[in-house]
Amino acid sequence: QVQLAESGGGVVQTGGSLRLSCAPSERMLTVAWFSQSPGTEREFIAAITRNGAAYYTDSVQDRFTISEDNANNMVYLQMNNLKPEDTAIYYCATGRTGSFFAARNYQYWGQGTQVTVSS
Repeated sequence: QVQLAESGGGVVQTGGSLRLSCAPSERMLTVAWFSQSPGTEREFIAAITRNGAAYYTDSVQDRFTISEDNANNMVYLQMNNLKPEDTAIYYCATGRTGSFFAARNYQYWGQGTQVTVSS
């Protein structure tokens, strides 16, 4: 059983920045970030593979950066120029089978961290 722990969420104003951290108990092939707002399904934000390839959804392409610290087994999501529509719970996930972009393809999930962007 792989466990993941997210941290770094909080409340920021529009245009502000946050860095989310994910600590997987085991580094698997892909670690991804998803967001979920009330009443919606989890949406793909970004993913990174063990060889450093990164993938983003279009809405965050120029604002968010996913990175990893292999020495400390950490994955980060740097979120810049935050907008109110970024408000959500952010989850990291691993254990992917299939497409990067579908939440159903990930087996292990963290508990999530709340990001709130005020206007």
